[in-house]
Amino acid sequence: MGVQGIKSILIGVSPELERPSAAAAYGLSLARSASAHASISALSPEMTLTHAFVSSTAAGLVAAENRRLLEQARAAVEKIRQDAMAQGVSCSSEAIQKHYALLASSFTKRVRTHDLVIVDAEPDSLSLRRGLLEEALFNGGRPMLVIPPNVETFRVQNILVAWDGSAKATRAVNDALPFLRAADHVEVLSVIGEKDMSRSVPGADLAPHLARHGVNCTVKDLSTPNGDAAEIVRSQAAMNRADLIVMGAYVHSRLRQLVLGGVTQAMLRDCSIPLMLSY
Repeated sequence: MGVQGIKSILIGVSPELERPSAAAAYGLSLARSASAHASISALSPEMTLTHAFVSSTAAGLVAAENRRLLEQARAAVEKIRQDAMAQGVSCSSEAIQKHYALLASSFTKRVRTHDLVIVDAEPDSLSLRRGLLEEALFNGGRPMLVIPPNVETFRVQNILVAWDGSAKATRAVNDALPFLRAADHVEVLSVIGEKDMSRSVPGADLAPHLARHGVNCTVKDLSTPNGDAAEIVRSQAAMNRADLIVMGAYVHSRLRQLVLGGVTQAMLRDCSIPLMLSY
């Protein structure tokens, strides 16, 4: 079954990746399934010299490197555009090179005019790519699909929903409805023991709502004796041969919104299945 309700997809790629972008291949596959338009943004942070007194030689080297990186970004985005044309996918593309803060802001604004954004996984929480990912997730206002390496084909035969009954989990489920309706089976998983869920909506109450949307789902509660909810989610997803994990994203700090919650951080650090996050 094709995906209904997704019409505009933003795919963010980092040209300096040592491997081909799984997000690009996956995003074009999804766009083809949904008959959606794919917008490709190749993101290239501009190198700068922070010292006030630098030689003209050093400035020239930095300028040359920025030109090289921009050409690399343009080549990457052109390759993806050609792939889209070959697959019959409506596509627009751009290569963006700006100082990091301006690049993050520009990409985040682009996110807001699409149904969802697709990016490559970045395990390193301190990398620039992870910073761009987090900025778009927490300030873009749209759901994000994080694609691990070598997952290049969109499919949603089986989906796992990590459900804790919170507002963020609710938003994630609502954002994921086009995928949930297209799936053969959806499991709503609640991990008991990782947090106080006494005031949360249980998965059993979510199931009738999903059924009314035509979603074939089951509900499961699992306990975590060691408090590692992320490992429970990963293990259950692997057992179900899930094609997608859906969950809400969390932060710990209101002063700095890019401090990820423990489970969110753990899933971004290690997840071999496409991960859909909503905030």
